[in-house]
Amino acid sequence: MSVKNLVSEFVKEAPPYVVGADEQSKSMRPGVTKLLQLATNENPFGTSPKAAEAICQQAPLANRYPDVRAQDLRKKLAEKHGLSVDEVMVTEGATAGLGFIAEVFIQPGDEIILTPPTYPSYYNYVKRCRGKLVEVPLEEDTLTPDFNKVLAAITDKTKVIVAMHYAGVACEMDTIMDIARRHNLMVVEDAAQGVMSSYKGKALGTIGDFGCYSFHETKNYSMGEGGALVINNPDYNERAEILREKGTNRAKFFRGQVDKYTWVDFGDSYLPSELNAAYLWAQLLHADEINENRLTSWHRYREAFLPLAEAGKIELQHIPAECTHNAHMFYLKCKNLEERTEFIRFLKENDILAVFHYIPLHSAPAGEKFGRFDGEDVYTTAESERLVRLPMYYGLTEDDQNKVIAKVLEFYEK
Repeated sequence: MSVKNLVSEFVKEAPPYVVGADEQSKSMRPGVTKLLQLATNENPFGTSPKAAEAICQQAPLANRYPDVRAQDLRKKLAEKHGLSVDEVMVTEGATAGLGFIAEVFIQPGDEIILTPPTYPSYYNYVKRCRGKLVEVPLEEDTLTPDFNKVLAAITDKTKVIVAMHYAGVACEMDTIMDIARRHNLMVVEDAAQGVMSSYKGKALGTIGDFGCYSFHETKNYSMGEGGALVINNPDYNERAEILREKGTNRAKFFRGQVDKYTWVDFGDSYLPSELNAAYLWAQLLHADEINENRLTSWHRYREAFLPLAEAGKIELQHIPAECTHNAHMFYLKCKNLEERTEFIRFLKENDILAVFHYIPLHSAPAGEKFGRFDGEDVYTTAESERLVRLPMYYGLTEDDQNKVIAKVLEFYEK
């Protein structure tokens, strides 16, 4: 029998890998050889002393089953977001939380409505479960979904709406929840960038049926690779425990609720390592300090560039009155793709790394193959071609930020 006959259809349908980066990817690389190079979101100074100390304290337990420090993480995340510990599941990546949702709820043929911009993980898990991902257009200028288009995309096969909180700024959750309840749909909040952000006083990730957080290297609070799933419906707590414990009721056993544990359902291992968990735990002890530091940098940028926005040379991020954000990123929008390309090149020549961000998934090779875009793409791609992110991280010094500000102003004074 040929090996090809043993390969699943999902793998066969995947587009072939092309060696080498495409031109767009190449343009993101710094190519700077001088001493000063500002990072984008990642802290360039390496591991903090407090995080290193936490790892050293945990190192003697590195051979243990990885669920000691993870329990501390659950408690701290629950405390920060006004949740009970039972509502938080810590995982080795944000995508693991998505995997739980997909494996439990998505059946072949189900449709999942996605509000861009977001990451390919949704496509991957939905495709594995033989579902279909439907991307809806953005409204003009706001990077939030067009809710009329969300309504138009709903069919009798629709199961889930994924609400993306881009840059840690909430989308209009009241409207999304109203649409979902009227059509009996589940809501998953993509709050990967939204830790410490809120909507009308409620933490992002705690409003829909589920919320997903990311602690990837590029996030405000990092464990290298890691995440958490917030379960806002208590009916799913036990199922989540079983799934993350490889399909066993081991958690009940350790709580003394059963005299032995056994295999009760399908499952997997989603636990982060003890060392990664310790690294993040140390940061969460100082979450407010980190948040305030980033917000200070964010507001300095905004104050400096407000005259450019008022003159119509750039557009700045819109923060609705009901939203409290976490300064996950500072971006501005150029006039068009040509100006953005020239702007990024100018900053690079001055030893400053600024990058564009999301590429609409429906325009990617896999997106064209595995999903569909519902409606007309009037603003989604156009907005993605204008956006550029400036250096933003905890510990960004005033001197370095002043250099960024000066060079941005210099570019637009030309």
